[in-house]
Amino acid sequence: MAKLLVDNDKYAEPNASVVVDAYHAAIQDLIRRKLDTVGGDWASFVFDKSYDLVTAADFAAIEKKLLATGHRFDWSAMISVRERPEAYKPAAGVGDDLATFSFEHPEAVIAPADENNREQRGIGDNVVKYANNLIGIARYIRSSDRVLELLTSGVPENTVAVIDDSGGTLTAPILEQFKGVICAGGTVRSHLGILTREYGIPCVMNAKISGIREGDRVEIECTAPAKTAEAYQTGVEMTAKVWRLAK
Repeated sequence: MAKLLVDNDKYAEPNASVVVDAYHAAIQDLIRRKLDTVGGDWASFVFDKSYDLVTAADFAAIEKKLLATGHRFDWSAMISVRERPEAYKPAAGVGDDLATFSFEHPEAVIAPADENNREQRGIGDNVVKYANNLIGIARYIRSSDRVLELLTSGVPENTVAVIDDSGGTLTAPILEQFKGVICAGGTVRSHLGILTREYGIPCVMNAKISGIREGDRVEIECTAPAKTAEAYQTGVEMTAKVWRLAK
């Protein structure tokens, strides 16, 4: 059986989930079989023979086999669920259940209310350090339909947008109207992080939160240090708190 470079990658990290593990293993097995069939070295396979030997149909077959077992993909952009509901895990909080929906991230750091009646409900990577924390009203914006609705009717004052990912919900047309942003994906160098920095809008990326519902008053610790590239590279914990305030 042909050997791949990944087989001896001493710096490789474990895959994020069992589904990713299975998908990668199937692709690697496909490449090994194709390479065994034609022979030759790795460079000649990658830059020549693979163009004809590895096809879209091969990848479609791998995906079909994986989905047939009952597994479904996690998604980062809502458009994935809308266009391929048969392949992705269903999404809550985009319809009539919005009033009772909240992100429930297992990694969320929570704590009882402090002396100021602030209950910590999560953390995130601060994009820019500001002189004061931000207080606003949490509003989930998780679909293009919600973006169009707010684009037409206007974004309510003091809105802290709570969104899934840095680009998939296409919030750019209404971004300037947000008072703050809590984004459950990306990094401070993602597209959304760059835009909020340019617009001067406090933002935490890669947020892990729990128990924050539509209409809750929240506070973002944007006085915390901005997360650096070095912190990402070295795995240094460098987060800002997200609180839910007493009503």
